Amino acid sequence: MKRPKYLFVYLFTIIGFLSCNSDDSNNNNDPEALNPLVAYEEFNISYGNDSDQVFDLYLPANRSSNTKTVILVHGGGWTAGDKADMNAFKDYIKTQMTGYAIVNMNYRLADENNPPYPMQINDITTVVDYLEANENYYSISDDIGFIGTSAGAHLSLLWSYAFDGDSQVEMVCSVVGPTNFTDPAYTESNNPVFEELFNTFGIDATTEFLEDVSPYHRVTSSAPPTILFYGGQDPLIPTTQGTDMRDKLEALNVTHEFTLYPNEGHGWIGLNLLDTTLKLHNFIETYM
Repeated sequence: MKRPKYLFVYLFTIIGFLSCNSDDSNNNNDPEALNPLVAYEEFNISYGNDSDQVFDLYLPANRSSNTKTVILVHGGGWTAGDKADMNAFKDYIKTQMTGYAIVNMNYRLADENNPPYPMQINDITTVVDYLEANENYYSISDDIGFIGTSAGAHLSLLWSYAFDGDSQVEMVCSVVGPTNFTDPAYTESNNPVFEELFNTFGIDATTEFLEDVSPYHRVTSSAPPTILFYGGQDPLIPTTQGTDMRDKLEALNVTHEFTLYPNEGHGWIGLNLLDTTLKLHNFIETYM
């Protein structure tokens, strides 16, 4: 069976660009911290031995130990995609929300010999640990937020709900992310996302395992504020993935926002994209 590759790309309208210092090398062995008054960029910072274990870092000028970091997690069906797919999000935050640091990360991609779970969750943990270990060098807080799309949204929710042992996550955003793999819309159909994650990799899809990898089943009342965006005509992500997650957050009294665009699919442009941008902007400013 040939594995489908699902890439999720957003286009934002960006006004203006922030001038930053740039460095392609990793200077973290330097005994002195970076100058927090000056914006700074560093690309392909390695956090592991695999070539996919790299991230880009964007630090704003005039940052301090109170500066929080938004981590971007790309989609691609757990088997494809790249941090470049999140550049529109990065550019928007960098130019329109200039008080935040940004991490745009790659993670190891799954194949028949390397299942996505827990490998990709472990990669997120390693990045978060790296940022915390270097917070004085970079002059940033250890508080973080996540924006994920598609498979990256699933990973962002799952990490925020089940693996944030130090309660560092202050908000998490899912844009068309899978949330519940016990949903009959997956288990009782030939949904390609379900087949991609489980059938292709030969994982024993027991109910216990499906619940273990489902944000819906791992969320608790202590979950961070969550904002969800879904398309009513999405061929990959059933609408119930969003509405059921919304209802679970409501039952747990977790702060959340939910938007369903009835006529949109696995991504959108135009006025609905503008609506997403404004809602996400306000949510980040409110909870981070």
